[in-house]
Amino acid sequence: PSLGFAPQAVNGHAKVVWSEGKGWSEPVFDTSDQVQMSIWSNVLHYGQSIFEGQKVFHCKDGKVRVFNDKENYERLLSGCHRLMLPEPGLEVFQACIDLAVQKNLEFVPPYGSGCALYVRPVLFGTSAQIQLHPATEATLLVMVAPVSGYYKGGALTPVPGAIVEHFDRAAPKGVGHCKVAGNYAADMKAGLELKRLGFPIGLYLDPKEGRFVEEFNSSNFAAIIGNRYVTPQSSTILPSVTNKCLCMLAADLGMKVERRPIDFLKEVDTFDEVGALGTAVVITPIKSLSKGDKTWTFKAPTRLQELHDKLRRIQNGEEEDKHGFLREIAA
Repeated sequence: PSLGFAPQAVNGHAKVVWSEGKGWSEPVFDTSDQVQMSIWSNVLHYGQSIFEGQKVFHCKDGKVRVFNDKENYERLLSGCHRLMLPEPGLEVFQACIDLAVQKNLEFVPPYGSGCALYVRPVLFGTSAQIQLHPATEATLLVMVAPVSGYYKGGALTPVPGAIVEHFDRAAPKGVGHCKVAGNYAADMKAGLELKRLGFPIGLYLDPKEGRFVEEFNSSNFAAIIGNRYVTPQSSTILPSVTNKCLCMLAADLGMKVERRPIDFLKEVDTFDEVGALGTAVVITPIKSLSKGDKTWTFKAPTRLQELHDKLRRIQNGEEEDKHGFLREIAA
């Protein structure tokens, strides 16, 4: 049966606690799937919470490797700085990932299955408080779940999308560049309204002018224009690890990579292919984009399929990892 993309019963999760004056505890493995904390915990009232998402693969040579967790760590630090959460050292972050994976090795899907072990670190304030101030205690959990490959057979399936017109994803000087929990809660209404209209994905334009491409509901944007890989440059976009890797692979394939403002109405007619980029699916090709009574349709995802397949081969250990994306986790 298909694993899907949902929580699964596993052996447990890794946990480490920070407290003011004491710093970080040693990582422990918790076999419970419950969290116990005060009803006054900071996260419940003031939303001091950030998370990450990454994958672990059983590679062709039999070894287990996590994909580009250093980039996830750097993005987590950005969120810590913005939300005033304690910053774990890289060694703490990776120790928690390794512990969670090692204790759940039997749940890492086998090589060739097209599946992976999804890893979800989440850091949140747990100190009991009524006053608004940064948490004096915080917890980092790293949980895992085996997940299916999104596309059966590996062929990308294009979906129709639409421009989100009545909501902004983030404010110009807000937290759009951080993977904070509230960003995703705020998108739910916009996303659901578009789904009811038959659009499984929505694209946000910039909050200041409603003119420049930002990102999709929970994934970055890229367009193929001739031999160019074009993706937006904006301080309110979450820096996708997948997008960063695909930019490097596009350059390896001889494509010109452009990170710049993209004026939607002026440039949409030049888009050959459009993709939504993220950890869960790598690339979701966009069949069309609608805005009001106007719809633009794009070509089949030829170059995007090529980029998707190249990244997946690297993740599976079938192609040289020349950029050092993978890190082995000892069994």
